[in-house]
Amino acid sequence: MLTMIPFPDLSPEIFSISVFGIEFALRWYALAYIAGLILGWRIVVHTTRRPQLWPGDAPALNEKQVDDLLFWVILGVILGGRIGFVLFYQPLYYLQNPAEILMIWHGGMSFHGGLLGVVAVNFLFAARHGIHPLSLSDVMAMVAPIGILFGRLANFVNAELWGRPTDLPWGVAFPGAAAQDCPDILTLCARHPSQLYEALLEGLFLGAILLWLVYRRGALRTPGFVTGVFFIGYGLGRFIVEFARQADAQFISADNPMGHVLRFGSAGLSMGQLLSLPMIAVGIGLIVVARRRR
Repeated sequence: MLTMIPFPDLSPEIFSISVFGIEFALRWYALAYIAGLILGWRIVVHTTRRPQLWPGDAPALNEKQVDDLLFWVILGVILGGRIGFVLFYQPLYYLQNPAEILMIWHGGMSFHGGLLGVVAVNFLFAARHGIHPLSLSDVMAMVAPIGILFGRLANFVNAELWGRPTDLPWGVAFPGAAAQDCPDILTLCARHPSQLYEALLEGLFLGAILLWLVYRRGALRTPGFVTGVFFIGYGLGRFIVEFARQADAQFISADNPMGHVLRFGSAGLSMGQLLSLPMIAVGIGLIVVARRRR
């Protein structure tokens, strides 16, 4: 008999209240964003108080600028994440339903889109405040895995972005659409908890490496190096997990059950893998340039 782990009895909502007939709810996903941004902000503030971590023992930005940066990053993550989802994953649908583009409460955020939004914020903020853009991107890359960790845990609680069916003993029996999409519709199937794989690889593991590089190896003294490691680490982690992650429904068809966007016969690449390859290439380039400039 196939063994599997039952999905825990978790609600996407932490609590909800009704005010004058209007219901307000705090969801785990929103809390993950808030917690990731606040914790990342405090760590960046801490690095500004340690001049020895920076080139020439001079922090690239002060605490007041870090406070301003937090607001800019929030805008970059939300706008970039939403626009990226619209363009990368469901462009035809939103072309036909443009009013739904602004309905972010219905879900639909892309990490790669959010990353591009933060990259844009990095250059705009750096130019406005006269900060070295690579030093600024390094401190943001240093704390980005914190948000990824919390975000993927929230994805698990929401029972979304699940993995492919598996017979491994840690497979999880996800409810809802995941159960309806089983190969045998009469039998509940176990799936890879791919959200937890990403939380560990792209969040906990990558975050520990970046903090070790900054606080133990003085990596901030080589502008661009931390950013390069983040790009490579996330790109590799996401590329690997995509083999176990269920493809988005809009890419799956009768002749393409694996949901490959770029196909090579029976093999191919998913959208997540396709978007991760440029990240790895950019990361390698940043590390090469950073070491040469040093």
